[in-house]
Amino acid sequence: MASKANKPQLIVDGKRLDGRALNELRPIKIQASVLKNADGSAYLEWGDNRVLAAVYGPKEAMPKHVQDPVKAIIKCKYQMAPFSSMGEHGRSGPNRRATEISKVTREAFESVVMLNDFPGSEIDIFIEILQSDGGTRAAGITAAAVALANAGIHMKDLIYAVSFGKTDGELILDLNMIEDNYSECDMPMAIAPRNGELLLLQMDGNLTKEEMKRGMAMAIEAGKKITAIQKAALQETYKKTEADIKGSENGV
Repeated sequence: MASKANKPQLIVDGKRLDGRALNELRPIKIQASVLKNADGSAYLEWGDNRVLAAVYGPKEAMPKHVQDPVKAIIKCKYQMAPFSSMGEHGRSGPNRRATEISKVTREAFESVVMLNDFPGSEIDIFIEILQSDGGTRAAGITAAAVALANAGIHMKDLIYAVSFGKTDGELILDLNMIEDNYSECDMPMAIAPRNGELLLLQMDGNLTKEEMKRGMAMAIEAGKKITAIQKAALQETYKKTEADIKGSENGV
């Protein structure tokens, strides 16, 4: 979080600096199957975030000593392109933040991927942040879920992630970078919508129990829209595949 000495006023007349209501998501667009050589992929625009996710596998786990004879293992790599941000998060090379986000993302997907269906194999997830404007771990998880589904990986649910936080004493949904920098609290969450299972919950800052309840309810409500966008992206891919098959059968 940035110093509060020069903190701008982020909420004016009930609206945020970008014109959104307190409980409003930034615009989200998702396109599946964008990489020819990946088993599954997705491109996501979330506000000014630009995210590319790719999935490879299931394939034989290498090196052999990491293989599990009864289930698959998941490997996940989250990274920000050097040109993605003006801040230090956009520097090239590994760093503690990218390692931490890779770990929590992997753990979230280990809860929903049906690992026992792929014994001795590995599933690789790559998340590349091409442009950053706050909330990239949530955007990365949301894109990676679509990429996994696009790869045909068996999952119990299509998970999504979103954050909520607090600024100027108000709870807000889906913080952008300036809101994140000056917020009193930021809490990213990953959720399995079918049963409401909480797969990721991190908090930077402080909230009361009542604020947490209201914020989580706001995030879950927003998740309905995110899930619909994810499913629409996958359905569009299936429609395109069906059209290509019909065109091939008709000699087009």
